[in-house]
Amino acid sequence: MSSDLAELVAPGRTAIVTQELQGAVVGPDTGLAMLAKEARRVALPNIERLLPVARGADVAVVHCLVQRRPDGLGSNHNAKLFAIGGVDIAPGSPGATLLPEFGPESTDLVLHRWHGLGPMGGTDLDAILRNLGVSTIVALGVSLNVAIPNLVMDAVNAGYHVVLPRDAVAGIPTAYGEAIIDNTLSLLATITTTDELLQVWAPS
Repeated sequence: MSSDLAELVAPGRTAIVTQELQGAVVGPDTGLAMLAKEARRVALPNIERLLPVARGADVAVVHCLVQRRPDGLGSNHNAKLFAIGGVDIAPGSPGATLLPEFGPESTDLVLHRWHGLGPMGGTDLDAILRNLGVSTIVALGVSLNVAIPNLVMDAVNAGYHVVLPRDAVAGIPTAYGEAIIDNTLSLLATITTTDELLQVWAPS
């Protein structure tokens, strides 16, 4: 662990932003079975380890979820991705709800988006983070195929530092996710691991 990482993710200036840790995406009844299986292999257990420690260190936790009316009103229809899945993500449905192993705890914030590919453009995430005094985002969740790169790029464009624990995000196939991290996201974010963040936020 470097002192640079500790400074970058210091509580008070840092927020964890989880992406789509919800039933329809990574839950047992997901419409994206291959992605959910890959996420459960490494990323989700690491996220489950990391969140309580982050909260204990007074790092803000913001969960970003996607929802959609049954009639699709107000949601995107302009890309093939938006027709994939077939699982109900109506407000309040299991598909649109954070998986219970990730919270939300009373100190967490939960944001829902109706449209778009990521939370920075589809919710009040940017304004909320600025109100919290956040300058560093630790991005967790899925997927490395679309939503995580979207979040990283939008956050960098908005002036945030981004930290990406490579074992707490997932995409498919596995090799593609690793390639995205190594060849694209490493140019934009500080790449780290769950264990390195745990050492910062819960030093022995």
